[in-house]
Amino acid sequence: MYRHLVFLCLIAVALLSETPVARAAESERCQPLSRRFEIAKPQITATEVSLTLFSAVDGNCIDLVTKLLDQGASVDARDRLGARPLSHAARSGHLQMVDLLLARGAPINARNLVGATALYFAAEGSHILIAQRLIERDADVNLTGRSGISPIAAAAYAGNDVIFDALLAHGADERAPDDTGKPPIVYAAAGARFDIVKRLLARNIDVNARYRNDLTLLMWSSGPDELVPEAQAIKVVSCLLDAGAHIDDRDDRGRTALMIAAEGGHAEIASLLLARGADPSLKDKTGKRAADLTVLSSLRERLTAP
Repeated sequence: MYRHLVFLCLIAVALLSETPVARAAESERCQPLSRRFEIAKPQITATEVSLTLFSAVDGNCIDLVTKLLDQGASVDARDRLGARPLSHAARSGHLQMVDLLLARGAPINARNLVGATALYFAAEGSHILIAQRLIERDADVNLTGRSGISPIAAAAYAGNDVIFDALLAHGADERAPDDTGKPPIVYAAAGARFDIVKRLLARNIDVNARYRNDLTLLMWSSGPDELVPEAQAIKVVSCLLDAGAHIDDRDDRGRTALMIAAEGGHAEIASLLLARGADPSLKDKTGKRAADLTVLSSLRERLTAP
């Protein structure tokens, strides 16, 4: 156990002690790890070989990974979360490493403990070339990751049109919900991914469908994620309204899209909803109107104006 911990420390020191300039070049980045491996090799255990393999994959150390595989390291090794080297390479965006591991027989559809595959990680990280390579090699496009989120839902949330279209073209289910009942279009609406929302609506997805907690797409887009620029969200809100979204539908709390926008401090979205006919006098199940839910005084004035 002690040797195992010492070996881990050696790897960590080798990777963390490098300068920013050294990390820019693969040879300099990987040399310390290679030296540690050569020193430890006479007495190294199978577990330590796997640890070195994962560190080398993460560092994009092609030569060292090739050497490790030649000397018996397994492309089916698992880290503590059940992920294989191929998933590490896909998550890190290392295309050459992905190609090497696939050439050595890495299981393309291997899943970690929560079900995620290399393709899921590529979609989540918007690594286009890697996602395309995995799809070309017949990766299963519908195997889900954490919480049952599919690769196409991950691509929809990330707003990566290229990966999204490639998954769709190869049979990805654009309607499959995750464990919380959200299909890809909900992720696209929440992330204000206009082009993807438009594509999915064109595939006859009901613009007024109800999802968990009776939320609609308009409600999701009216309360977008914090990092989403409001101008981007407004495009999605407008698109949904143009597609026939019911502006005053209520969720299970009795709240409308206008109330959700007001509570989130999305003044421009709220103004758009007002201009499109949203009713500011409606009250939720606690008796609150949109004006009661906002902390923005200027928005409150607009919401209470006669």
